[in-house]
Amino acid sequence: MTAYLLPIIAFLLSIACGFIFIPLILNFCKEKRLYDIPNSRKIHSSAVPRLGGICFLPSMLIALVITTFAVNGFTGYEQVTFSLWSLYFFVSLLLIYGVGLVDDLIGLNATHKFTVQIIAAALMPLSGLFMNNLYGFLGIYELPYAIGSVMTVFVIVFTCNAINLIDGIDGLSASLSFIALSGFLYCFFREDIYSYAILIAGLMGVLVPFLYFNLFGSAEKNRKIFMGDSGSLTLGFILGFLTVKASMHNPNVMPFHRDSLMLSYTLTLVPVFDVVRVILVRTFHRRPLFSADKNHIHHKLMRAGLTQHQTLLVIIALSLFYIVFNYILFHYCYLSVLVAVDIVVWMMFHYVVNIRIRKNGLKPFQTEE
Repeated sequence: MTAYLLPIIAFLLSIACGFIFIPLILNFCKEKRLYDIPNSRKIHSSAVPRLGGICFLPSMLIALVITTFAVNGFTGYEQVTFSLWSLYFFVSLLLIYGVGLVDDLIGLNATHKFTVQIIAAALMPLSGLFMNNLYGFLGIYELPYAIGSVMTVFVIVFTCNAINLIDGIDGLSASLSFIALSGFLYCFFREDIYSYAILIAGLMGVLVPFLYFNLFGSAEKNRKIFMGDSGSLTLGFILGFLTVKASMHNPNVMPFHRDSLMLSYTLTLVPVFDVVRVILVRTFHRRPLFSADKNHIHHKLMRAGLTQHQTLLVIIALSLFYIVFNYILFHYCYLSVLVAVDIVVWMMFHYVVNIRIRKNGLKPFQTEE
């Protein structure tokens, strides 16, 4: 069986699981009256079920298990294998998925969620997976275990929350995650690491039916659904993990690639930059860092006059622009210079958006009423 078919099989299996599970979840939410109720900070105006993310992990695992056993059974030997990292990763993922599910059902405060995220992320360095090389960023190359471990926990937790916090309009978090997962699929597939390629393809597959119901489903007909924290935290944690895994220099598993850290950083750039900007704006205006407001990139674009779907397309285009732009520019400059240029482009983008917002008679920074 050709290796190119493995991700395709996992992708299709996961799509099928999503189209089976999501209608069942919608019916369950209607029966139990589990809805995301609109408020002043949210964009939607109708009560919509928010448990769509429940099917992400099961669909991914079903696709992974079936594809793995089918391939190994068909060939007669283990083409797809898993390491100690994989075991620790799945334990961590179950913790994140569980805390997200509990939060969706009964609610959890930020401290409890943050604590579980740190514990889950800390399991990665314990398994031997940590960021051990910055590939020349700020003149830094190899990292000692102590520093790399702390950086690993920070990157995973920050990415996890970035994906969660940017989940503010229909399709945004899922679309950005789909783009990022496509990039990571390329990274692992080019190294013939099929277990991760199958896992990534399995997660990408379930996002297709979710986006269908999320973007085009009717709330009045009980066909529209949100992913909730169980979905956004799961996506964010997996993307954080893949960022560390793809950027770790391990010659026994993957040959050295000068672009490893650049690709990992670029694939999640938009949600990460958005959270950094929001934190800086809140600090500048002396507001609590964890306060609720409408200052994320999608809020600003909508104040500039765009609809939800227009906003979604602009942010997707911005993410794709950064991927192409960085990939080309990286061949002509150092990573440190590249990051500086990315920041300048990000600031210019928001400067233009701020001009549009002011023309509409609104303020670029908006506090929560």
